[in-house]
Amino acid sequence: MNIYVGNLPYSVRDEELRATFEAYGEVAAAEVIFDKRTRRSRGYGFVEMRDDAAAARAIAALNGKELHGRELRVDASQPRAEKPVGRPPQERGPRPAGATPPAAGQAQAAGGIKGFLKRLFG
Repeated sequence: MNIYVGNLPYSVRDEELRATFEAYGEVAAAEVIFDKRTRRSRGYGFVEMRDDAAAARAIAALNGKELHGRELRVDASQPRAEKPVGRPPQERGPRPAGATPPAAGQAQAAGGIKGFLKRLFG
């Protein structure tokens, strides 16, 4: 069973998370999640326990328990929802009367250095 552990102190590493859960049964994996850019703990992690009964005992015992001054939030991990394949279509309101969309050439000519120089010098 996969277990979500939230509100972890930022000083906790994988080994300490594993040791905390090993008191309740065999831990297959324990991982604290880190921000890739800052390399700092994100304050949550996941623990995988092979025995569901041991995992349930660990959840019951550790949820709300204080670790380094922070109250842990421990739950059974929920699978990630499927990400949408593409972006949802933008809702657009009606165009004002007489308005026409810009031609492809106009939109491109208006931007960049050439567009700036053209606006500056006419």
